Amino acid sequence: MTKRPEITIPENYLRNIEKKVEDLKSLIEISAVISSTLNLNELITIVMEKGKKIMSAEACSILLYNKETKKLEFEVALCKEDSTSDLLKEKVSLDIGQGIAGWVAENKKPLLIEDAKTDKRFFHEADKLTGFTTKSLIASPLIGRSGLIGVAEIMNPTGKAHFSSYDAEIFQTLCNHVAVSIENAYFHKESIQREKLKQELEIAAAVQKSFLPESPVFQKGNISVSAVNISASKVGGDVYDFIETADGRIGALIGDVSGKGVSAALYMAKIICDFRYVARTADSPAVTFSRMNSLLSSSPRGMFLTAIYIMADASSGDIYVSIAGHPPFLWISDKEVKVADLLSGPPLGIFEAEYPVTKITLKKGDSLVFLTDGVFDAKNKNGDRIGFAKIVEFVNGQKDKRNLIEKIVAYVENFSKGSDRADDLTLMEVTMLGGDSK
Repeated sequence: MTKRPEITIPENYLRNIEKKVEDLKSLIEISAVISSTLNLNELITIVMEKGKKIMSAEACSILLYNKETKKLEFEVALCKEDSTSDLLKEKVSLDIGQGIAGWVAENKKPLLIEDAKTDKRFFHEADKLTGFTTKSLIASPLIGRSGLIGVAEIMNPTGKAHFSSYDAEIFQTLCNHVAVSIENAYFHKESIQREKLKQELEIAAAVQKSFLPESPVFQKGNISVSAVNISASKVGGDVYDFIETADGRIGALIGDVSGKGVSAALYMAKIICDFRYVARTADSPAVTFSRMNSLLSSSPRGMFLTAIYIMADASSGDIYVSIAGHPPFLWISDKEVKVADLLSGPPLGIFEAEYPVTKITLKKGDSLVFLTDGVFDAKNKNGDRIGFAKIVEFVNGQKDKRNLIEKIVAYVENFSKGSDRADDLTLMEVTMLGGDSK
């Protein structure tokens, strides 16, 4: 039997193979860590600690890209001094293109720097601030599906003068894992925040609805008042309310708060509270608006209310109207539909003003339809606005005026089918029923 020749493998070669096997094991271990948590701070710290150990380095850091400020900001820095990370997070940020990290972020390419102090791109201020001396470093971009996430850096290998190309290859592999893990953590955090916001909006919507009348229909004597309110989102800024005044008349308010969303909803809640406080004892709509205007004058800048308030005599059909910068309303009889564009004061909450009062007398079967601008500003999928004239035209075409405001809502929603609702829809109808008083 022929004897096989012996092969001698250099000891250094074996050590390099063993080192690569150990590095591979460490990368597999880091992959397991990445899969075990979605907590961003915990994740970054653990991964970079293990990366620092694999690379036998004095320090490492991650700078995350802030899309709002367009800067790289230190998220974690691991070295001998625990206070270094807080110091860098508080004092140092880099523009894209500034320093080694800025260059890597701008070019989206890794860099191996053998001697930092001789590289013109090196940013010396961080070392001056912390007292750390950067000698050799590797910087690698963190790139995710959505683009630049940040830059990871590893500094000063122990036991040798500078990092090698193999070190750069290992660090780049590690950074690919880090980028995926950070992006997943971001997505997880955002999904939790979205769910929390959704829950908060649902609570806010329920609270807001509780401020509106318990029933959208109110009747006293010969006067019937009904309303429809549909928010563009979970919460809205349109408002309506019905009350019975101290002298037995019906008070009905419709209004539109400036702005949208939660701020408008909070302002709307204040308005209803103020309205119910002042309207019951006021003897005219003008007095109510004057008092509300004073109460709302301390509101945040840019917040105001356009509104119409009526006080109706349930027996005679006499209605007193005050308007605060609100769109015209419709006066509907068995003969015609009139656009009632009456004298108006400015919106409430802007400056001190007087509010004129106009008297209207309804006959049996007459009705008034009040609306907010979301009704006639609605757009179709082509971006065409429905306009006030088409609302009037639609009402003119309704021979049967029963459930009129519901029909208007259906008409508007059919017109805007296929497009997102941009504004709240609120309508209020006041009808003179006739017959004996109740």
